[in-house]
Amino acid sequence: MSVQGAINAPIIEDALAFRLTGAYRKRDGYVSTIDGAGVSNGESNNTDQYLVRGQLGFETEGGISGRLIADYSKSTASCCAAVEVLRSPVESAGFFGAVGLGARGGMAAPIVAVNPFDTTTMQRAVDNRIATQSFQSMNSNDQWGITAEVEIPVSDSADLIYIGSYREFRAEEAYDSDFSGLDIFDVLPGGGTAIDTMTHELRLQGDAFDGALDWLIGGYYSDEDISQTVNFGLGQDYDGLVGALFGGAAGPAPLQLFSGGVSPATVRATNAYTQSSKSWSVFTHNTLEVAEGLKLTLGLRYSDESKDGGFTQPSVTNALCPAIISNLLGAPAAGAPPAPPLGTALGTGLFGTGCFAFTAPADLPQAAFLPLPRTFNSNFSDEELIYTGKVTYEFASPITVYASFTHGYKSGGFNLDSTAATGGADPRFLSEEVDAYEVGLKAKFLDNAVTLNLAGFHEEFSNFQVLEFTGAQFTTFNVPVAKSTGVEMEMVARPSDNLTINGGLTYTDARYPENCAGTQTSANVLSLCGNSLTNAPSWVGILGATYDRDIGSSMKFFVNGQIRMESDRRTSTQATAVPSAAQIAAAGSVQAAVDAAPLVPFDVQDGNIKINMRAGIGEIDDAWGIEAWVTNLTNENTRGVTFNTVLRTGSRSAFVQEPRMYGLTLRGKF
Repeated sequence: MSVQGAINAPIIEDALAFRLTGAYRKRDGYVSTIDGAGVSNGESNNTDQYLVRGQLGFETEGGISGRLIADYSKSTASCCAAVEVLRSPVESAGFFGAVGLGARGGMAAPIVAVNPFDTTTMQRAVDNRIATQSFQSMNSNDQWGITAEVEIPVSDSADLIYIGSYREFRAEEAYDSDFSGLDIFDVLPGGGTAIDTMTHELRLQGDAFDGALDWLIGGYYSDEDISQTVNFGLGQDYDGLVGALFGGAAGPAPLQLFSGGVSPATVRATNAYTQSSKSWSVFTHNTLEVAEGLKLTLGLRYSDESKDGGFTQPSVTNALCPAIISNLLGAPAAGAPPAPPLGTALGTGLFGTGCFAFTAPADLPQAAFLPLPRTFNSNFSDEELIYTGKVTYEFASPITVYASFTHGYKSGGFNLDSTAATGGADPRFLSEEVDAYEVGLKAKFLDNAVTLNLAGFHEEFSNFQVLEFTGAQFTTFNVPVAKSTGVEMEMVARPSDNLTINGGLTYTDARYPENCAGTQTSANVLSLCGNSLTNAPSWVGILGATYDRDIGSSMKFFVNGQIRMESDRRTSTQATAVPSAAQIAAAGSVQAAVDAAPLVPFDVQDGNIKINMRAGIGEIDDAWGIEAWVTNLTNENTRGVTFNTVLRTGSRSAFVQEPRMYGLTLRGKF
């Protein structure tokens, strides 16, 4: 159900006006969720939100005009459940059952795939849209903001414009972080995210030389503070899961055994992340018509960014990790058997699960030589000159050709993750830069009945920013080189007064070149080289048509259809598995280990076609109207992201995209 409306009302004629807009939307979830016993516990991926926005617009007799805008919105939707598309080999080997966690280890969704490349079974899982979680996610966020815009004429050919804003965002969430019916690892209530943002922009713009030059100069400043507190907790089934991961060789509760009796279910950690950023820039943008039909555009922007970021741990209850470490280093607690050395598979597994990154105590003394969380408080700063140049030439109107070049920039920052400073690592990532080239044509033919736009583009990225979830932690890093090359065509045709046809076709080769790592030897970077970018299909095509016609002198109707086609696309960060330190050592080099790494299962979303349709009838002056519509008519179920299921070796899960939806829309205006 979606309800929205707006009202415009004059307060002082020709001087002051008011506009109020409101919207409310509620929609059932399209992913069913069940617990480990197969009992329904609700739906996820639903919508429940509302928005209110008010505006005051004014204009004085002296020509000063402006707007004051205030808005508030709130959402309490439950998001987002993940569907398991590949079961763990731990399950197929019967290890979950061996430690008392049931045959499926808390997964009740009907997935039986053993072959990781069994796309038929994977697609059936996506089609079913059934996710498993021990409790329903709880999400709530609200935000409000105010914006002021004032335009002051300073001469007959120049205006001074100021735009300022302030916005606050608040969010709270609690969810089953392991996406299973077991009580393993949760984000608990009580945490939240706060973002406060303030911006100011001042522009002076106008024209000169009898309109041949359009010019603009300005400055911009922003100040943003981000703070997040997350309460993490291990559950009653965590130790059993670890026992299953070890194949039952260490019993059903290995962590409690080797820690001398510490239950993982007592582990709690509150982690806090902060970032404060300030940005300012000065800019100019100018277009000069040097001859009839020939225009040159030059834009410059100098940008300065500075950020402070940090990770702290306000509270932690975790006797498990220190006890496991002590045992691994040769000092077991009373009653605990000696643990295998760290270099062994079992010893490494005990450390990784006993000192799980999100809940491990930060700044333990052993962090000097073991990969344990470290708090940090660091700063980042960067500056860049951004520039663009464009030349356009208009032939016999309306046919225009153009060529442009832009040097762009996206600021770097901090990986606000508990493991970002592990082993003395730098939690910062670098700024991303891009050099973008484009040539194109914009034209209208047959008395403007046909519009055709053609463009060819090439983008070269340096220090391309990547965010990756490994199944146990988030990592942020830069890839030295990435490229995107392609062509795009858009067309709109009106064969008659009643029929409009639109179409578009894009070919994009967005890739990490074979030599994308440059001089880097990081395994996660080398594993990307030679692969396409995530969610970047080579082909995307759109074709649509609208037929509209009057019915007598008082009514009208229309019918619209749109088809969108896309080719195969990768849905996860990595196309091949990133080798571990042990695999690198066995292979003799990072590159050799990367070359031998297997493909990531269920990485590619097959090409698909989605159809939307809409038809309506109404009053000729839009006093009323009724429309029937359907999106994704053939119910194509596709994935947006596929990832390693948290703490479930070998399992893969996916966030599915919207299935078929249909409804009626009523419109009115008075």
